[in-house]
Amino acid sequence: MTHPVLYPDSCIPYPEMPHTLFIADLHLSESHPHTAAQFLRFAQDVAPKAEALYILGDLFEYWAGDDDLDTPFHRQICGALSKLAAGGTRIFIMHGNRDFLMDEALAAACNAQLLNDPTLIDLYGQATLLTHGDILCTGDSAYQQFRATVRGTDWRSQFLSQPLRQRKAQIEQLRAQSEQSKREKAMAIMDVSNEAVLALLRHHDYPRLIHGHTHRPAKHLHHADGHTCERWVLGDWDTQANALLVDSTSVQQLKLS
Repeated sequence: MTHPVLYPDSCIPYPEMPHTLFIADLHLSESHPHTAAQFLRFAQDVAPKAEALYILGDLFEYWAGDDDLDTPFHRQICGALSKLAAGGTRIFIMHGNRDFLMDEALAAACNAQLLNDPTLIDLYGQATLLTHGDILCTGDSAYQQFRATVRGTDWRSQFLSQPLRQRKAQIEQLRAQSEQSKREKAMAIMDVSNEAVLALLRHHDYPRLIHGHTHRPAKHLHHADGHTCERWVLGDWDTQANALLVDSTSVQQLKLS
């Protein structure tokens, strides 16, 4: 392994070898300018060194539909990603629980590829399964029922047929209800289910797993049927700008601020 070099104007030890970055749960919005500024700096100063950037859900605080692309804030975020892609870093975006309505127009504006959830990739010779993570929180049955409803074709078509302003108002109402609901639930219910994790690992032949959603960055080891699988959890950017850096020899959790 090559020796890390100090990335300019940061405290991040950065490898010289090819690597890939993973982020999730940025929750970008105009009401959180500090987080947006951190992301723009990341896209300009850190991510261009990577071969690829995977955004595993909740890039935005919410997404009401691709007809909301033409705001100055959304143009700025998409422009930063498009510029990053133009410089040679491949960009992949997965839907999260807050921005599952992102579609092809958004992907085109970012010069990115939308990913299914979950997606299995070959990462420097290691089978690696990517998911936002909310599908693993099976203890929260009420959320899973809601998720199944809003991901359905009928709900999506009906919702997107409404005027943009009306959609945004409905989303704000749903977010307020969600925050109230979370305050009433035990934290364990909102974390991933070990049984769900093991079932997913078995289904995909025991890969490494990377996900976000729970806002609990950590490395976990899961033992299933004689296999030991790593599970890496990405942190949210509300708490600390962060990324997971993977190369052919190691995995590093980076604090970016």
